[in-house]
Amino acid sequence: MSRVKGGMTTRRKHKSILKQVKGHRAASRTRIRAAKESLTHALNYSTKHRHLKKRTMRRLAITRINAAARENGISYSKFMNLLTQKNIQIDRKSLAELAVREPQGFASLVEQVNS
Repeated sequence: MSRVKGGMTTRRKHKSILKQVKGHRAASRTRIRAAKESLTHALNYSTKHRHLKKRTMRRLAITRINAAARENGISYSKFMNLLTQKNIQIDRKSLAELAVREPQGFASLVEQVNS
């Protein structure tokens, strides 16, 4: 059986890794071993932060709803409870957008829930 040299395959892998770590600092963008490690961590962080982004956006939406609800004389928890009791199904992201962009619409929703 003849010997197969793996130079081209290895070079292709290395070039791929170096292309992905472009923009990293110091040796982690030039040395293959350090670049692999840097890439692994970067990919882990990106996955983790995609989940964190969802959490922080939900927190922001809740803060915005709370502020708008308090301007209309009701707390966030009471407002959300009344929404569930009145069987009004609207998610927090939409409520926050309504509170920021259409304060009159949000106020009318609070009046509808309060009555």
